[in-house]
Amino acid sequence: MKRFLSIFFLLFSVVITCWAQRPPAISSPDLHADKTVTFRLYAPNAKKVSLSGEFLKANELMTKDNAGIWSVTVGPVKPDIYPYSFTVDSIQVADPNNTYVFANERFKRSIVDIPGNTPLLHALQNVPHGKVTYRNYKSGTLKTTRQLLVYTPPGFNPNGKTKYPVLYLIHGGSDTEETWTKVGRANLIADNLIAQKKAKPMIIVMPYGNVRPAPMPDFTQDVTKDIIPFIEANYPVLTDSKNRAVAGFSVGGGQTLNIGLTNTDKFAYVCSYAPYTATEEFQKNFTNWNPNAAALNKQLKLFTISVGTEDFLYEPVKQNIAMFKEKNINLETLIVPGGHTWMNCRLFLANSLQQLFKN
Repeated sequence: MKRFLSIFFLLFSVVITCWAQRPPAISSPDLHADKTVTFRLYAPNAKKVSLSGEFLKANELMTKDNAGIWSVTVGPVKPDIYPYSFTVDSIQVADPNNTYVFANERFKRSIVDIPGNTPLLHALQNVPHGKVTYRNYKSGTLKTTRQLLVYTPPGFNPNGKTKYPVLYLIHGGSDTEETWTKVGRANLIADNLIAQKKAKPMIIVMPYGNVRPAPMPDFTQDVTKDIIPFIEANYPVLTDSKNRAVAGFSVGGGQTLNIGLTNTDKFAYVCSYAPYTATEEFQKNFTNWNPNAAALNKQLKLFTISVGTEDFLYEPVKQNIAMFKEKNINLETLIVPGGHTWMNCRLFLANSLQQLFKN
């Protein structure tokens, strides 16, 4: 009996000790009515902690209390969705108290959503909603099974008589097929614009665009030879070029140019957002490019390039815009403030959705 009690008290003391060592429960981020935001991090042994985020011009130093909790309040912050992270003694970390993380293949930053006083276009609103479905397809080009996401609009009936146009929407270089919904809110933007009758009901296909270690041209073939046939075999869609669009951001914006402009028989709408074009595929396609401008302009219902003036790709994008215009290709541009951010991506997408499939 004494031995049993000794073991019991030993285990009890271990539990109490472990419990005492658990970090305190803290809330981060905390949004306030005046659009300021408080961020907190428990790091009792850290010597320096700072906050970085795309809502800040520079990192903000945080202060530590007696409990080892670092905090800072910033703002007011313009309503939008922003990635952020902490730097703890030179090590970048996500916010462990926030489950909303950036869909990315590298470091996964945390996300803070600052709501507007009236619902923003990417916000969940009281309108009919479409559905996002995860689908697998077999890629003969890449010889593997791959995943994509499919947005179907409100009222979609897979067995109905209505056939829909399709937008193929490509993410950035280290992003994933989930980034356009989890960060870009493409589904909610589409829901809201369709409800406002500013966009036509459409299907949006969001494939996984990274094909490393395969050559990037393989993704062009994957889209045209594998993804499009998969969608057309499984969804009630319109199959002519004037009911098919391609759009993308950054590396996906460069892929958009490669896919769309070399396949104008398949895509009448090409919308490129801050395109990264320093690739062998782009150089092969567009160095010494001598298109039949009249024929290309007849095939293209809409060709747009969008970029922010603080984007690190702003200068090469301007050069590409000039190149296309020198070739007499009809091109619309959207130049806005801001950088290479998903805040601008949402703006670019919202603009495109209101232009697609209306010509």
